[in-house]
Amino acid sequence: MTVVVTAIFKPAPGRKDELVEAMRPGIAAVHEEPGCELYAIHDAEDGTITMLEKWSSQADLDAHANGSAVALLNKDIDGLLAEPVLVTTMSPIPAGTESQGNL
Repeated sequence: MTVVVTAIFKPAPGRKDELVEAMRPGIAAVHEEPGCELYAIHDAEDGTITMLEKWSSQADLDAHANGSAVALLNKDIDGLLAEPVLVTTMSPIPAGTESQGNL
């Protein structure tokens, strides 16, 4: 079963562009991890950067959470956030068509 995650990054005042650039190397490293189906950031209208993630399994997500790519990402964004990252892990509830109703 796939696992979906959102991570909300609230940039420190005036540091949004710097935060986005600092995230790029870590994101590229995560894309190489086993089980990573989606790991993409988005500019939210409330001023946050929202990451959408999709993992092939909970085991893959657990390995990611303890891996070197997350360590790199955390190091690179140190000092660029106004508050801790808000991470929410979810299990899909398919509805409607298979392609549109399941991330």
